[in-house]
Amino acid sequence: MGIEFLGIAGLNDGGETQARSGASFDKDYTLRFARAHEDNGWDRILFAYHSGAPDPSTAAAFIASKLDHLKILLAHRPNVSYPTYAAKVFATLDQISDGRLNVHFITGGSTADQAAEGDFLTKDERYARTGEYIRIVKQAWTSREPFSFDGEHYRFENFVSDIWPHGDRPEVSFGGSSPAAYAIGGAEADIYAVWGEPLANTAEQIQTITDAAAAAGREQRPKIQVAFRPILGATEELAWEKAHGILHKIEQRTAGAAPSSFVGDLKNPENAGSQRLLSIAEAGDRYDRALWTKPAAVSGGRGNSNALVGTPETVAAALLDYVDLGVDILSARGYDFVNDTIDFGRYVIPIVREEVARRDAARAKASAEASDELKRRAHHDAA
Repeated sequence: MGIEFLGIAGLNDGGETQARSGASFDKDYTLRFARAHEDNGWDRILFAYHSGAPDPSTAAAFIASKLDHLKILLAHRPNVSYPTYAAKVFATLDQISDGRLNVHFITGGSTADQAAEGDFLTKDERYARTGEYIRIVKQAWTSREPFSFDGEHYRFENFVSDIWPHGDRPEVSFGGSSPAAYAIGGAEADIYAVWGEPLANTAEQIQTITDAAAAAGREQRPKIQVAFRPILGATEELAWEKAHGILHKIEQRTAGAAPSSFVGDLKNPENAGSQRLLSIAEAGDRYDRALWTKPAAVSGGRGNSNALVGTPETVAAALLDYVDLGVDILSARGYDFVNDTIDFGRYVIPIVREEVARRDAARAKASAEASDELKRRAHHDAA
């Protein structure tokens, strides 16, 4: 199997441990951060979405025009545009990037952030809308003839685009941990994204996604993406010393922070994914080889917040445990964005890739030997 590494596109240097030093869209920093991924073995970066943040599709087009092979995952929320328009934007960006685009559809986990852009649907209504949206976008990407749609949330007649993706259509990425999310993602997603949880919990989520895909009539489930915050050190002791320093900075940044459309309520998050992370953190701080839940606990389980702590070898072994569960895409984002991206690319990605390649070769060899043995027996029986 192949394994893909997904990083994050940072438009400025602000994060959980420090305030940004300049504008919300720092063009030079954005390019430097993206190059750190391209030059150090990463496959793709995610351009995230928030109601007040710079437009991710424009920033993605900027990076696509500057870099040669780094792929793009563009986050998009269906409430911000009509699906036929969005399909053309995506197709144009895919042409700019020579087929390097995938799209991550976000239904919305914060009522306040949705309302900030005029979206007042309930959570289940938002998921139903996302399902329609994805189906329309897929058809707009592939149809060369006019088509119409009459659904609960969208209606139009005789639309046909004059721009299509480069080659095959982009893959559709999707996430969520509620029953409504599993139903829509199981039916429509090519990639299902989950946040990093203990191995047992992740295995349960994969089975739920598999069952949802089967219920939708699909023969194969979506590819699985899992996300972590790696904290690396030359020794286990140094890694944990670094981890506790990072935790202290997060605690300082979140202390007394009032709920907002961006931060949300740190104690009572709305979305099921954050609720899962907080529940796991309440049950324990450390799981499996290297999973550490304290960062999720102090940040309200917001986003990708569970860490993997240890030496590069320890973190690589932990990631391979998730590969053994059937994970296809490993998403990682450090706290010192550029430097952590470089270190993870230099010291962790090669270990994981080499071991995955070794396992693939061993399986291929075993399969070939088994096939040869079957042929030998058939020839012997025939004689």
